[in-house]
Amino acid sequence: MAAAELAVPALAGGGGGGAGAGAGAPSGTVPVLFCFSVFARPSSVPHGAGYELLIQKFLSLYGDQIDMHRKFVVQLFAEEWGQYVDLPKGFAVSERCKVRLVPLQIQLTTLGNLTPSSTVFFCCDMQERFRPAIKYFGDIISVGQRLLQGARMLGIPVIVTEQYPKGLGSTVQEIDLTGVKLVLPKTKFSMVIPEVEAALAEIPGVRSVVLFGVETHVCIQQTALELVGRGIEVHIVADATSSRSMMDRMFALERLARTGIIVTTSEAVLLQLVADKDHPKFKEIQNLIKASAPESGLLSKV
Repeated sequence: MAAAELAVPALAGGGGGGAGAGAGAPSGTVPVLFCFSVFARPSSVPHGAGYELLIQKFLSLYGDQIDMHRKFVVQLFAEEWGQYVDLPKGFAVSERCKVRLVPLQIQLTTLGNLTPSSTVFFCCDMQERFRPAIKYFGDIISVGQRLLQGARMLGIPVIVTEQYPKGLGSTVQEIDLTGVKLVLPKTKFSMVIPEVEAALAEIPGVRSVVLFGVETHVCIQQTALELVGRGIEVHIVADATSSRSMMDRMFALERLARTGIIVTTSEAVLLQLVADKDHPKFKEIQNLIKASAPESGLLSKV
């Protein structure tokens, strides 16, 4: 989906909500007509809602009809031109308007290809206070460290977040953060915060995110779904992510796989990134994975 920037000053929306679009809008909300394919459904959003909330509303209204393997563009009906135009950067709903979700003509097949030049690693909330609570946390740390070593060898940018570090502590000492692009505090469960969005925008050609950390069913799941909503292919490293409950962990991985997110392993990711035994870094990666990664409870649950 085409990404519009969030959290910027509101722009006036186009008019033309259509007959009945404003009926029954709750106080503090703005009536919006949501159009998709041959359908048009009136609804409302909070005043100041931006791209992200519009996408969420489209998914709630038309989710069973939207093919998540396609890219989309959001368009706004502009009275000035008498037709739809691409959603302006920084758009925020300030008055009654009409928007539509348009699939691009080329359907995307999720192949799961990874190349170092188009990949970013996301390390999510591997913090000290989670150590006693997360299942197989020691294994997850070990595999996460392996992935960060591989990222350094291959020159892949790494973004690290810490959930409320004042209360939950910093990233565990076993995780070597040397050379990472960013270490950011957050309170939002998803890693997709404004600073991360800005960092991604600065990295040319990003197509894929390799995601790992905790917890699978909360921060990992919400991060993955937001990234996919922005047209980024997500690879979740199953042996480097966990939860307090194996039930939560396994159901989250199953749900994510059904949405087209790639659930994979650390060794598969690293070998896919080198792709060829003649790659100049193959020997280093081979030495890194010589000892098999711990199975962290996955094999008994598959």
